[in-house]
Amino acid sequence: MSKLNKVTALDQRDKRPKGIYILPNLFTTASLFAAFYAIIQSTVGNFGNAAIAVIVAAVLDMLDGRVARMTNTASDFGKEYDSLVDLVAFGLAPALILFEWGLQSLGKAGWLVAFTYVATTALRLARFNTQEVPSKRYFQGLPCPAAAVLLAAAVWTAESYALTGTSFTVAGFILMGLLAFAMVSAMPYRSFKDLDLKHRVPFVAVLVLVLVFVLISFDPPAVLLAIFFVYAASGAVSWALNRKDGQSVFQGPDEADAADDADSTQKPNESAAGPSD
Repeated sequence: MSKLNKVTALDQRDKRPKGIYILPNLFTTASLFAAFYAIIQSTVGNFGNAAIAVIVAAVLDMLDGRVARMTNTASDFGKEYDSLVDLVAFGLAPALILFEWGLQSLGKAGWLVAFTYVATTALRLARFNTQEVPSKRYFQGLPCPAAAVLLAAAVWTAESYALTGTSFTVAGFILMGLLAFAMVSAMPYRSFKDLDLKHRVPFVAVLVLVLVFVLISFDPPAVLLAIFFVYAASGAVSWALNRKDGQSVFQGPDEADAADDADSTQKPNESAAGPSD
């Protein structure tokens, strides 16, 4: 009987205590607040503010996973909560903003492409959460935060330069359709998770970072639009080049992935984080 009691006590000690971590989920909640604010602003016609709120939500989404890893406060609850918020912030909010901005003038085609974008965002998140990670250097399909920021930057640019008319509405319609396809495609997109930010870097790298901030400050909507448009197009370019060479970045782990796997094995408590897709 005493032996049985020892086993039961050991099992109880191995169980994680119930509850949630405040800090990473606080960033996730802030991202949800920004997305809700974006939706409210779009309904009253403040599309510039709505677009900025989506971009802020993307920044907060990037931070919650980093904070969870740094503070060792990742949890299954945080992952599920993050995915639900991502659907609202990067699926529903951008679709409603673009619909209110101009797609509603296209009638049924406008709301159908908006719904398609929301549905593909949900499918993108579900695939990301359930599939085996084929590569740590690449995402399979365009990450939904990048797609949302691109749409938000496009609306922000249009509002800043007073770009109106049927031609710009059709351009937004086409852009949303292409981004919806890119999210559920097999095109490779760099994840930049292999960047080492904990060690020394050359002085030139710091100088380039400063220049990027200066460039963005010069004309934030146009520069962000250009940066994320290039990133969205990079997946198609990489896919075409790999197909021409008969290669695929998802065929198996490369040396960097193997090194990351070894590192995660040595530090299992730092390997879990909420999805940033």
